[in-house]
Amino acid sequence: MYSYEDRIRAVELYISFGKRAAATVLQLGYPNVKALKTWYREYEQTRDLKVGRVATWQRYSDEQKQAAVDHYLEHGRCLAGTVKALGYPCTETLIVWIEEHHPEMRHQVLGHAAVVPRSPELKEAAVIALCTRQVSAQAIAQKLAVSRPTLYNWKNQLLGRETSSSMKRQNDSSIDSEQTELQRQLESLRRDIRQLQLERDLLKKANELLKKGLGVDLPLLTNREKTILVDALKQTYVLSELLIELGLARSSYFYHRACLRRPDKYATERLAIKDVYDCNHRCYGYRRMRAALGKQQVYISEKVVQRLMKQECLVVTATRRRRYGSYLGEISPAPENLINRDFQAAIPNAKWLTDITEFQIPAGKVYLSPIIDCFDGLVVSWTIGTRPDADLVNTMLDAAIETVARGGDRPIVHSDRGAHYRWPGWLSRMNNAKLTRSMSRKGCSPDNSACEGFFGRLKTELFYPRNRKAITVEQFIQIINSYIHWYNEKRIKISLGSLSPREYRESLGIAA
Repeated sequence: MYSYEDRIRAVELYISFGKRAAATVLQLGYPNVKALKTWYREYEQTRDLKVGRVATWQRYSDEQKQAAVDHYLEHGRCLAGTVKALGYPCTETLIVWIEEHHPEMRHQVLGHAAVVPRSPELKEAAVIALCTRQVSAQAIAQKLAVSRPTLYNWKNQLLGRETSSSMKRQNDSSIDSEQTELQRQLESLRRDIRQLQLERDLLKKANELLKKGLGVDLPLLTNREKTILVDALKQTYVLSELLIELGLARSSYFYHRACLRRPDKYATERLAIKDVYDCNHRCYGYRRMRAALGKQQVYISEKVVQRLMKQECLVVTATRRRRYGSYLGEISPAPENLINRDFQAAIPNAKWLTDITEFQIPAGKVYLSPIIDCFDGLVVSWTIGTRPDADLVNTMLDAAIETVARGGDRPIVHSDRGAHYRWPGWLSRMNNAKLTRSMSRKGCSPDNSACEGFFGRLKTELFYPRNRKAITVEQFIQIINSYIHWYNEKRIKISLGSLSPREYRESLGIAA
């Protein structure tokens, strides 16, 4: 339906284009040529059109339009080729359809001829020659290879329109006075230009060296930052100019320059921090970094560690938010939740947690099934495989039972409600070892949050920060196995007094 305003607009444009229907339809995108001429005949007879909306007649269906646009996009975006292959529509109509379905493809290119820049010195010399000329302005313009209007535009830019450029024959005294005034104005312009150049260079250096925005307020910079800018530009500008522009006292400049030239007092600590960061899967924050430095007899405050890590761009990858997935389905009665989110244990082998997690790499999927001791977070046993089947969890449980068989411990084994922990093989092993079963509530992962936390730390520190495109499944399994050994033996836990789980047990005289 076309409104009254749309039809009037089309008729007026049709008349202004000299009654060229094709050009009018191409400009507006509507209607067809026949409808446009009908509207014009009605307007010519009555000098107006009927008020209301006129139904549009669609020659082509929406499916035909979509087919034409898809053919255009999938076959080289050739308008003529699409029209030839389908037999419809015309090129102008196809352009309208493309803009309707994909308005983002409409673009315009604005071009202009290249302009050879002229230096400010050349412009000043040209204006002086124009104002003090003994020949015509046209001769000066030809000598400089510019047009006469360009020469006068330069004069208006530098001196203003009110200054006369027509110097007729005058007596020597008037010429001398005008030349003196002109020289004064030129000196003033040179000073203004130099001031603007100084401000521009300071902003550019602040952006390059200090990583500040181009709109930074220079007086708000610290004296140390101002000193860096002065040192960068003092070969181009006079020192006094820079200090006045930045509002920096001369004594403050020399003080901070001396401070900047001193050797770095934390050079050794920087190397130690980089070494600890690289040797520990790049996952230590400033707290664990400070604890690791303390083991190397390097004692600095947490704030200094935090500042040095920030300066060296040693950033730990943040945890990536995962989608919450609830468990569906019950295959057998589940035991009671004996842990009840109490993941603290006074002795080892009192509470065990288990679950399965998945790693998806380009080479395939890898699954990890560990048992975590609530006493100190030690990974008691683990299996890594390519299938989350019964053998994965049963092998892990057999290895864990062997660690407590001689001591006679009977821990509670807590898991989610997965089918792996309800199969006959798992149940028989639990009964034979006289272990107690405990399960989370249905679809409630926080009931096993301590085990989920281990998976989160492992993926944040080992899996997410690195690209696994060139790694095979076997290599990735070895990487996970090596990480868990490092986690048990070397990884610092602040809650254990900056010790690893194995070191913590050794400090208590407990065999790990």
